[in-house]
Amino acid sequence: MNLVDLSWRNMKRNFRLYTIYFISMLTGVVIYFTFSGLMFNEDVVAAIHNKENYKMVISIASIIVFLFIVFFILYANSFFMKQRKKEFGMYLLYGMKERQVAAMVFYETVFLSTISVSSGIIIGGLLSKFFGKVLMNLMRYDDEITFAFPIEAIVSTILLFGLLIVIITIQSYFSVRRVQLVELFHAKEKRDKPFTFSMPLAILAVLLITASYYTITSAGDTNIWKDHFNETLTATSVALIGGTYLIFRQFSGWVLQKMSQSKRYLNGTNMLWISSLRFSIRGNTMNFTFNSLISAVVIFAVGFIAVDYAVKANVVKKEFPNHVAFSTQDDETQERIEHLMNESHPIIGHETITGIKTGKIPDRETFLSYPDYYTEEFYLFPESQLNAIVDLREVGEKVDLEGEEAIVLTRGIDDPIKYERPHPEIIVLEDITFRVIEKKRYPLLSVPTSPGGHSDLQPSVLIISDEAFESLKEHHKLSTFEIYQIEDPKTSNDLSRKIYDIVMKSDEPYYSAYVDMYSIDTESSSLILFSVAFFAVIALFALVSVIYFKQLREATEEREHYAILRKIGVGDAEIKRNIRKQLLFVFLPPLIIGLLHSWFLLYYSVILLVKDLPALTTIILSVMGLYVATYIIFYVSSTSIYYRIINEKNTR
Repeated sequence: MNLVDLSWRNMKRNFRLYTIYFISMLTGVVIYFTFSGLMFNEDVVAAIHNKENYKMVISIASIIVFLFIVFFILYANSFFMKQRKKEFGMYLLYGMKERQVAAMVFYETVFLSTISVSSGIIIGGLLSKFFGKVLMNLMRYDDEITFAFPIEAIVSTILLFGLLIVIITIQSYFSVRRVQLVELFHAKEKRDKPFTFSMPLAILAVLLITASYYTITSAGDTNIWKDHFNETLTATSVALIGGTYLIFRQFSGWVLQKMSQSKRYLNGTNMLWISSLRFSIRGNTMNFTFNSLISAVVIFAVGFIAVDYAVKANVVKKEFPNHVAFSTQDDETQERIEHLMNESHPIIGHETITGIKTGKIPDRETFLSYPDYYTEEFYLFPESQLNAIVDLREVGEKVDLEGEEAIVLTRGIDDPIKYERPHPEIIVLEDITFRVIEKKRYPLLSVPTSPGGHSDLQPSVLIISDEAFESLKEHHKLSTFEIYQIEDPKTSNDLSRKIYDIVMKSDEPYYSAYVDMYSIDTESSSLILFSVAFFAVIALFALVSVIYFKQLREATEEREHYAILRKIGVGDAEIKRNIRKQLLFVFLPPLIIGLLHSWFLLYYSVILLVKDLPALTTIILSVMGLYVATYIIFYVSSTSIYYRIINEKNTR
């Protein structure tokens, strides 16, 4: 019998163990090919307006996805090798060399990889339509996505997983080589020593977590974050990480020790699962800590990005309220533009506004918190025209000014202010002075845009009384602008390009369209949300699998103990209850700590700051709910497989 035959027989004989490894690798291939396939899917690429940004983001995301998959599969392989150490010891005892054992593992890996890569590409291709549609829905596009198997994605998947096979083979070879023959026979017999906790360290764990939470909650009440941001962030992170580690290492040890000292410890099978946890707590500490911290980061990242995605649509709507706005053209060009609009997106409202452009005005810091974002010149518009635009948009409040009173219009980065007397003064034209009574967040003229996503400085606007404007307009050059509201502006990309090309041929052109920023912001936020959600799925799957694999190994080690329990009369129902309690203590604490960390981070960095999004809490709770649901699935699956493993010897 050669090594290839031996490898094939091993796979058939240990089907359950190989199935776990195969599913891990298959999942990795499906995730990578699905994600990579989106980068080369012609339907998706055709629908995207900013194609260069899309390909760059997807390329970076694909690399990160692959690195996550490498970590996950290497961990699965490490678990797989530990489960087979006794088997490898038998081969070495019968005279096989380490190179031959490594070659046998290589053949097995090739068999599994060939099946998983081919199956994963097929499944990933079938899923590409679903995930492509999800991405289109996030971007609010209606383009049809078909099934696709891009050759570029297939080649990259085969090459990268070919590289992974080499890495796995090297890992397997060193795993066999560095362990002595005697250790191979007794690899499964090793157990951690029972853990003795330290009361001061257990108290320190609680204090560190409490201190880090307090620092997070004080972000809006003290200046410590503003004055010492880096130092505060570092100290809070260290306290959170150290506290989490000690919670699992010391505080949980204290809980288990107290449980072992209680009267109920000797009831039923309590002694078995409590003592088992006490023995394994040292080995589980790092896994639990890492799991909790990464869970917190993942939930925070997904929640933060989901809120950002939901908020951006509202922000663009507020910052770019004019569906289409441009400097007035000659009559013939004006008619041509309106004809283009009515062909695809009929006009539902139109106003022409006329203003006076000033020279450069110094000392704008008095009225603008971020003057570098605004033009140095101001446009003076009469109050009646602002009120007409309020009617057109059906958003905002009308104004009533008298004499030299004026209002400065700003964008979202400037906070609105109503000035008390005496009013600050602003000199706008020669020696003409106005008294500013209010700074209002209401963009009359939005930031100039282009269909490619480029933008310019926000036009500085001063609203003055009708009487003052009438007295000035006869002696100064006037600038006129056309403001249009159209049907379904979110789909007017092609229209925007046509109008932009026409307007840019005129002198001193101004052009701004809602759809230009809406498309760019929606595409970018959708890509980020889609990518982060993918990372979250991979990270969650990998993290929970770490616990999952460890429990399977411990189940194998516990078979003899449960066999003894059966011989002394312990029934299936009590054994199942014992398993559920033991695994609940393994799955629940990392989940609770991760949820607590993420909730504090999200509440004080997002929920308290974002007040204009009614669905905010629902979004964050939905993210947490999905995370909890995934944990529950793994928990139920683990208890079922754990029970089957401990029953294997009894059913043969």
